[in-house]
Amino acid sequence: MNVLEIRNLNKHFGAVHVSRNISLSVPDGQCHALIGPNGAGKTTLIHQISGVLQPDAGDVILAGQNITTKKTWQRAQAGLGRTFQLTSVLPSFSVLENVALAAQAKSGSSFRFFRPAAREKDLNETAMAMLERLGMKERAFVPATDLSHGERRLLELAIALAGAPRFLLLDEPMAGLGRVESVMLIDILADLRRSVPMLLVEHDMDAIFQLADTVSVLVDGKVVAQGAPDHVRNDPAARAAYLGDTAQ
Repeated sequence: MNVLEIRNLNKHFGAVHVSRNISLSVPDGQCHALIGPNGAGKTTLIHQISGVLQPDAGDVILAGQNITTKKTWQRAQAGLGRTFQLTSVLPSFSVLENVALAAQAKSGSSFRFFRPAAREKDLNETAMAMLERLGMKERAFVPATDLSHGERRLLELAIALAGAPRFLLLDEPMAGLGRVESVMLIDILADLRRSVPMLLVEHDMDAIFQLADTVSVLVDGKVVAQGAPDHVRNDPAARAAYLGDTAQ
């Protein structure tokens, strides 16, 4: 079953065509990687999937439901989780409070009461389970502002998981990580994709070729190559457009 289907998405900004009939699908239990040079249209595509932007044409299907016209929060309620290129946590709140707030939002509680979220038993248990899964349990009561960059990446992933997503959009999760942190996150994502399929936007080729079942190469808003990692690695169009020496 395809959990996410993108069908012929098109987007223009004036005369600039930034998404050109983009189609891809992600089955359950798999990771689909999206790569391409800066300016290729990757962020625009992610924004269309998440609801930040509306496509001019085409469809976004999540678990059989057409969510093309849904708002961002409606897509989250439908099971779409997302991490961002830049970390997006509440720095003055503890790690546990950040994750509990995400669980509270999923449950439909009012944001006016988000301060006590981590003190509600069910939310607290959900948040702590997410932190334990990602090896962050011992950092639960540390203010987010005191975390390392790598720990903030893990916290952001925990926040996304606290919403019980059916599918994950991962926007450059390796950005700014050291080698040791990247290896750890790759291992976490490799285990996670068994239960939560994902679309991964990433420049780290080691991560791409270790995690992805399928790779799409996006250049000038168009998919120029798509297939298994080894196929894309050896595709002349992909090598010329983006991979270059990294494909060796």
